[in-house]
Amino acid sequence: MEDLGYHEALALLDWQIDLGADEAILDTPVDRFVLEPVAVAAPDRAAPPMALPEAAPAVDAVEAARDAAAAATDLPGLRAAMEAFGHCPLSQTARSFVFADGLASARVMIVVDAPALDEDRQGMPVAGQAVQLLDRMLAAVGLSRGADDPAHAVYITPMLPWRPPQDRDPVPDEIAMLAPFLRRHIELAAPQVLVLMGNHPCQGLLDRKGINRLRGDWAEVMGRPALPMVHPADLLRKPQEKARAWEDLLSLQARIRTL
Repeated sequence: MEDLGYHEALALLDWQIDLGADEAILDTPVDRFVLEPVAVAAPDRAAPPMALPEAAPAVDAVEAARDAAAAATDLPGLRAAMEAFGHCPLSQTARSFVFADGLASARVMIVVDAPALDEDRQGMPVAGQAVQLLDRMLAAVGLSRGADDPAHAVYITPMLPWRPPQDRDPVPDEIAMLAPFLRRHIELAAPQVLVLMGNHPCQGLLDRKGINRLRGDWAEVMGRPALPMVHPADLLRKPQEKARAWEDLLSLQARIRTL
């Protein structure tokens, strides 16, 4: 059959449809259940097997933190080690790295909860209305964040240097990972008295939770007296707790006088 043009082929197809044809078939039937054999190439035995890449060994983040903290010989070195620590996901989501505030040689060191939104914005351990209340609390017992005299100064650091997303509580793995840095921080600052303001420092240093139950009862951390207290931010939300916080401040003042 000679080649048909487009219009001739279309007219022939229309004619076949008019005759009732509803399926295109060949002159001879095709058994589609019979599969044609597929030639498979023989393997090249001369080619060496492909080597799989070796998986990177898992890193023990807690052990890495211990090593990095132990290597720090002073507070600037500790800060640099913490900022360079790449195993904590919180460092990727927080805006600021929060290290400390106040006089490093102060006799009183205050460990506060992980940074929240205000602290993350300002890069301070306590910020916003909470730090205003804290300043008034400290002044009532003769202490100040801005004092140059170690006897009247305070040194403040957070349990974690980075804000958890949405101000959630730190998970146990995060606290355990960063606790070696906090302990080394205490060793290098060498305070005589510790104040644990909030649940996070109590969980990290006392391995206990429930600040409303723990507050006011002196404990010991790394050979130092430690007083759990309610965080100023919590006092702003629960002003009825301020009377108990005043009792804790008086207890702190009495302990300082014995130094």
